Amino acid sequence: MSRLSLLVDLASLLAREVDLDALLGTACERLAQAMFADRATIWLVDAEQGDLVTRVALLPELPALRLPLGRGIAGYVARTGEVVRVDDASTDPRFDPTADRATGYTTRSMLVAPIREEARAPVRGVVQLLNKQGGGSFDEEDERYLVALASQLARALTMTTLRAADGGNPGLVLQGPFNRIVGRSAPITAVYEKIQLAAQTDATVLLRGETGTGKGLFARAIHVNSRRQARPFVTVDCTTLPAQLVESELFGHERGAFTGADRRVPGKVELAEGGTLFLDELGDLPLDIQGKLLRFLQDRTFERVGGRNTMRGDVRVVCATHRDLERAVAEGRFREDLYYRVRVVEIELPPLRARGREEIEALTRHFADLYAQRYGRPTPTFDPAALSAIGSHTWPGNVRELEHWIESAIALAPDGRITLAHLPQRRRPTTISDGRSSSEEEVRLPLHLSLDDAIERYVGAVVAACDGNKTEAARRLGVGRNTIARALSRRHGGGPTSRGPDSLLGGSHSRGDDD
Repeated sequence: MSRLSLLVDLASLLAREVDLDALLGTACERLAQAMFADRATIWLVDAEQGDLVTRVALLPELPALRLPLGRGIAGYVARTGEVVRVDDASTDPRFDPTADRATGYTTRSMLVAPIREEARAPVRGVVQLLNKQGGGSFDEEDERYLVALASQLARALTMTTLRAADGGNPGLVLQGPFNRIVGRSAPITAVYEKIQLAAQTDATVLLRGETGTGKGLFARAIHVNSRRQARPFVTVDCTTLPAQLVESELFGHERGAFTGADRRVPGKVELAEGGTLFLDELGDLPLDIQGKLLRFLQDRTFERVGGRNTMRGDVRVVCATHRDLERAVAEGRFREDLYYRVRVVEIELPPLRARGREEIEALTRHFADLYAQRYGRPTPTFDPAALSAIGSHTWPGNVRELEHWIESAIALAPDGRITLAHLPQRRRPTTISDGRSSSEEEVRLPLHLSLDDAIERYVGAVVAACDGNKTEAARRLGVGRNTIARALSRRHGGGPTSRGPDSLLGGSHSRGDDD
């Protein structure tokens, strides 16, 4: 890998939902290759432990190491912010031979630079090169490049969930083991452990949890931490496709298979070959397609729509749903044999309210930093009343709802100071004189209404009670988001719904929200 391509590659590498230790380890491998060094290591200053430097990218012989700030050349660079280039480490009084004695490795030449955004910025960590290949020494050109790369690395780290220390202090705060997933509470830590174990296998995984708990993020985390990470990650949203197109979407179709099929089209199973197929909202999959999915899960074979050739697919399957599958099985809406087939590894994602106020505040600050950077706002601060309101909210929309709250607040607070006035208004129930109501507890309907009008008014009231969130309204009513849209179409001049009142009264249909 060239030095130029390494700079470009770091940003894309650090944007993934991978285990942070593995991520930084990969960065070190590529750095050593580009710099013709025997080894490269990255140390991060742990802001929560004060004077300690956390060794994140590991030597193969040792577990994670922690050094007091100032010990060894890496500690010296972390404390002073100076760049150090040493031709013979054994003669430098700052050198600490402890690691060499423990591993049998002999450190000769060293090049060590602080990781920070610019010369006067707080030090976030240290990048260190050991032993120039060929027995030579690192030169001034190597030093200039490493300083530039360390600056780029510091900027790239802002794309991860490593949050900078408060108050402009040195160091970083590690908010969770997976990049882009924030949380260290007991409920979410239990999920991390299962995700890490599941990623090591090809077992089918079923992710369960309420809307907005991050099922899509965890599905991708399983993929990028598995042996299939270099292959495609392909998503099928089971709520957004008409029933007649689901089979074609999954397995593809041949030319002439149906009207408009003017060419052969591969399905998502073929596109995911060698990688991971993510079936989002599996509970909304039409019943007649469930049997074909069961066959694929059992023997990994399928046919394209309109085709006769049996094909094989080498994919790992991860599923997600917020539905009560047990109830769906009991009501005949979900096949019992498929239910047991997808529950090989079952992982329940906790709702945000179960993760505690401390975690809610950590997520709040994470999203505030993210959107302040994206929208060019100053470093955000929160009024105590705003934090209190955020901590006391029940979060029916979970992490996604919190993210949208904070994005809105950042957009409305150009000075970066978030007050209670910048948070979305929690609407109280109001009664409308013509008989419509947005109350969650009571909806009054005149008796002279047609069934279509009654459904439209009732759905409208539920949507209003959900602050206009059609996805949440669909969840409460137990129907699909598209059903909500059809029920409300009369209000916007769309005429009677194309499927009639049974589209709402008939129970579960496809939903257009995602997780």
